[in-house]
Amino acid sequence: MNPESNADAAIPATRRLYWAVRRELWENRSIYLAPLAVAALILVGFLISTISLPGKIRAASALSPMQQHNLIAQPYLIAAGLMMLTTLAVGVFYSLDALYGERRDRSILFWKSLPVSDLTTVLSKAITPVVILPLVTFAITAMVQWIMLLVSSAVLLGNGLSAAPIWTHASLFEKWLMLLYHFLTVHGLWYAPIYGWLLLVSAWARRAPFLWAGLPLLAVAVAEKIAFNTWHFGTMVATRMLGGGGGSEEFMTGYLSMDPLMHFSPGAFLMSPGLWIGLAIAAAFLAAAVRVRHYRDPI
Repeated sequence: MNPESNADAAIPATRRLYWAVRRELWENRSIYLAPLAVAALILVGFLISTISLPGKIRAASALSPMQQHNLIAQPYLIAAGLMMLTTLAVGVFYSLDALYGERRDRSILFWKSLPVSDLTTVLSKAITPVVILPLVTFAITAMVQWIMLLVSSAVLLGNGLSAAPIWTHASLFEKWLMLLYHFLTVHGLWYAPIYGWLLLVSAWARRAPFLWAGLPLLAVAVAEKIAFNTWHFGTMVATRMLGGGGGSEEFMTGYLSMDPLMHFSPGAFLMSPGLWIGLAIAAAFLAAAVRVRHYRDPI
């Protein structure tokens, strides 16, 4: 019996998956560089806006508590919203190139020579946008908001004003709890079928994976409209893309302003049929991607 095969068999599947995920981070630096670049732009814009911060705080003293809160919390919500959009964009482009890119540059020949199965490879590429990317972006978002809070405090103290209103109305720790929940549910679990579909297209397409990812969905929606004069499929896809099952609308529109914790509903989210149907569809897409990758040749 080949001793090398025995050594390969002795490596636990979870350890292989762990190193496969780490490989994705090593090879795809955009997973953290893109959010960092957006974070830097947000901070530059915020630093410029602090010129008018003392006057804004003075004017806020004449407003109602709710209006004060919305005024002060707005920059932090905008920063979080931009980071959410960045997460979705990075996840989409990463998924479309994850399996297509290794066939295009023929690195698939090297990776297939290693004792890593197609299942492990596809799972590592699915875990990256569903778990790793949301966690990375959350950490960067929290860092950005913390810097914004410290800079605001320094500016106000330097102008002889109290920083207490900023700390009171920003309520970052509550927002971070809600933000982490949002990233893991919406950008992770709720978007799983989107990433599963994109990975399947990435494994199958010989060219232009972006078009192959969008055109079939558009064709189905148009065919439904012509045949039945309805938009059920298009509405379903749009609802999935907009994060309709995870409360993203509440976060983006600022409804979390007074008490973010009251909007936590993990029980309702986990019992949502849309979540489990989406996860089942994602599993089917990933299973198909595993099979397609096994037989697909380099481009």
